[in-house]
Amino acid sequence: MMQFLLLFSRQGKLRLQKWYEAHTDKAKKKITRELITTILARKPKMCSFLEWKDLKIVYKRYASLYFCCAIEPDDNELLTLEIIHRYVELLDKYFGSVCELDIIFNFEKAYFMLDELLLGGEVQETSKKNVLKAIAAQDLLQEDEAIETALKEYGLT
Repeated sequence: MMQFLLLFSRQGKLRLQKWYEAHTDKAKKKITRELITTILARKPKMCSFLEWKDLKIVYKRYASLYFCCAIEPDDNELLTLEIIHRYVELLDKYFGSVCELDIIFNFEKAYFMLDELLLGGEVQETSKKNVLKAIAAQDLLQEDEAIETALKEYGLT
């Protein structure tokens, strides 16, 4: 089971975090700081797997973003890399070619996609098409709510 997922920039700025195990805020900040420092210090040709404390860390860099997952010692690292890649493919499909700014300005969409893909640290949906359908339905719902709110503002409903 995945313990947490972190998304951060090459500069070490945390862009997205999802925790599947309960930790205090102080512990989360410490874990995040340690992992970001450790991963950014590694050379590009080094292995994407680390043993850290009692967890395995799997990370992958896509453009200017690092996707980092912590998994239990008996979980499969290659499967975790595949999950990271699937998430990046979903982000790419939705945003065109995803970049750091897409994550910054549309973080709620990035979280929604992650929640559609993973549930409680386990893969929920393997089909990209089904995840994208759920996101399209959510977008439609948000548009309908925005239109309804605008009509109420002008007293047209």
